[in-house]
Amino acid sequence: MSDSVLVAVAWPYANAEIHVGNLTGSYLPADIFARYQRLRGRKVLMVSGSDSHGTPITVRADAEHTTPLEVYQRYHNGFLQLFQQLGLTYDLFTSTQTANHWNISQKMFLALKQNGFLYKESQPQWFAPSQGRFLPDRYVEGTCYICGYTNARSDQCDNCGNLLDPALLINPRSKIDGSTPELRSTEHYFLDLARLQDVVVEFLHLRESYWRPNVLRQSLNQIEHEGLHGRAITRDLDWGIPLPKGDATEGKEWENKRLYVWFEAVIGYVSASIEWSKIHGEEEAWREWWQKPDSRSYYFIGKDNIPFHAIIWPAEIIGAENTFDQLLGSQNPRRLNLPYDVPANEFMNLEGQKISGSRNWAVWASDFLSRYDPDTLRYYLTVNMPESKDTDWDWEEFYHRNNDELVATWGNLANRVLAFANKHWEGKVPEPGPLTALDEDLLRTVNDGFKSVGDELEAVHLRAALAEAMRIASEVNKYLDQTAPWQSVKTSRQDAARAIYTAIRAIDSLKILFSPFLPFTSERLHAMLGYTTPLFGSQKVSEHQDELGVHRVLEYDPAPATGTWAPGNIEPGRALVNPLPLFKKLDASMIEEERARLGAQK
Repeated sequence: MSDSVLVAVAWPYANAEIHVGNLTGSYLPADIFARYQRLRGRKVLMVSGSDSHGTPITVRADAEHTTPLEVYQRYHNGFLQLFQQLGLTYDLFTSTQTANHWNISQKMFLALKQNGFLYKESQPQWFAPSQGRFLPDRYVEGTCYICGYTNARSDQCDNCGNLLDPALLINPRSKIDGSTPELRSTEHYFLDLARLQDVVVEFLHLRESYWRPNVLRQSLNQIEHEGLHGRAITRDLDWGIPLPKGDATEGKEWENKRLYVWFEAVIGYVSASIEWSKIHGEEEAWREWWQKPDSRSYYFIGKDNIPFHAIIWPAEIIGAENTFDQLLGSQNPRRLNLPYDVPANEFMNLEGQKISGSRNWAVWASDFLSRYDPDTLRYYLTVNMPESKDTDWDWEEFYHRNNDELVATWGNLANRVLAFANKHWEGKVPEPGPLTALDEDLLRTVNDGFKSVGDELEAVHLRAALAEAMRIASEVNKYLDQTAPWQSVKTSRQDAARAIYTAIRAIDSLKILFSPFLPFTSERLHAMLGYTTPLFGSQKVSEHQDELGVHRVLEYDPAPATGTWAPGNIEPGRALVNPLPLFKKLDASMIEEERARLGAQK
C-alpha cells in the first residue's frame, strides 16, 4: 500500500440539508477510511467542498426570491457546522466558489481544448418562452425515455441512473412554472468522449480485480450499450464559472455561458488539493497525491455519481494529459493520476420508501444530532451501509442496534471493567502476575484483529470491518464470563486482578479498532484509560480571502494525534480516570416518536 492516500469525497450541492442517505453514501465512509489510513501512519489528504454552481442552487434561489450566492453561503455554513459535529476529518472542505477553483477549472478547459478534445457544436436546448431564457437541465423534468420514470431530470434519470440526452426527454415541463419548453438551437463546447472511449474502457478493465461489481457493471454496461458520445461542457447560465478569456470565447454570445457544473465539479478534487497546499505554504505539495506513481486515490460517492467519476473524470484527466500541468507552470509536466478506486455505495431508503426531501421523508442529520450522539449515528449508518445493494433505515432496528450492540456488547464491557478496577484497585490497572493460556489466547485474538479488521478496511469493506471489531468485543465478554472476576475477587484477588488486567489490555486495543467508526467515544475511553494525548487531531473553521470575497473552509489539524494501528500495551499501575457510560440506552418509546416525525410538515 502506498504511503500517500488521496480521499476524494462527493461534493454536496449547497441547496439542501444533508440527510442520513447522503452521509452513509459517501461522507461517512470517506472519514472512516481516512481515519484508518492516518492510524496506519500514511499521508492522507481528504478533500471536498460545497458544489455551489449546480442548478439546484439557482432553482432554490428562484424559489426563495434570493440569489444563488446567498443560498450557497447559507448551506455551506451549515455543512461546516454539521461535519464538525459528526467528526468528518476533511483536510480541506472548501467550495467551488473560490478564485482558485475557477482558475484550475479554466486551465482544465484550456488543456482539453489545446489537446484537441473539445469541439463546438450547436445543439437543441430547452427554452422557456414564458421566461425568455434557456433552461438548465435541472430546470426541466419529464419522462425518462429509457426506463419510463416520470420525474427524470433532463440530463440524468435518478431512477435508472443513466445519463440522458435532454432533447429526447418525453413530456418535458419547466420546474419553474410547469410550462412546456421548446427546443431551440444554441452553440456550446463539447468534450469528445467518443475519441476517449477506448482509453476509458482500458482504464476500467485494469481495475476489474478489485473494484466493486456494481461500479464496474454500471460503467462498462453504459459504454457497451450506448457508447460514449460528445457531451456539452458549457451552458447558458449567469451563475457559475465563466469560460477563460481569450481564444476560448468568440463573440458576445459566449459572455453569458458558463462551464457546466458536471464538468467543473470533479475538477474540484485537484483544485481543493492545490488550495490545501497554498494554505499550508507548500504550493507544490499537492503533487504528492496527484502525480506520485504509487499514490492511491479513492473516490467516495453515491451510485448516482458513478458515470461522472468512473467514466467522465478519467476521460478529462487523460484528455488533458501533460498540457494541464504545463498550464499550471510545471517545467516537467506530467499527467494527473487516474482514480485507483471508486467505492461507490448504493442508496439508503427510509422505512421502506425512498428518501424524499420535498415530502420530508428523511432523517435529517442536524435534527438527529439534536437528540442523539454522533457515534450512535455513525455506528448505525456503518452497520447498515449500502455497499453492495440498497439498504433501509428502520427506527426499530436503530433502537435494537444501539441497545443490543453499542450499549450491551461494547459500552457495558468498557464501563464495567473500568468501574471494577476503580473500585477494587484504587483506580489503577492491577498487577496481573503470570498470564494463563486463556489470557494469552484472548490477547492473541484481539491482536489478530488489527489484521482482520485492517484487511477489511483496506478493501473498503466497512460493514465487515465494524462487524469484526464487534465480534472481537464479544470474545472479551465471553472471556469475562469464563473468568468471572466479579466472583473470584472474593476468593482470589490475584485471579481477579489477572482477568481485569487482561480485559483492560483488550479494551485498550479495541478502542483503536473501533476508533475509525466511533471516534468520539474512542477518544473518551482513551482518556479514561489514563492517556493524556488524543488519538486524532482536531478540526477548525477558518476564513480565506480571494478575488471572489471571503470564503470559509473546514480544516483538519493532525497535531498532536498519537494514535497508531497497533495493539495496546497498557502497563500495570497506570492511573485510570473514573469511567462514565460511553453510550446511552434508549427507551422503546422513541421508535414511534421518530416515525411520527417522518413526513410531518417542517
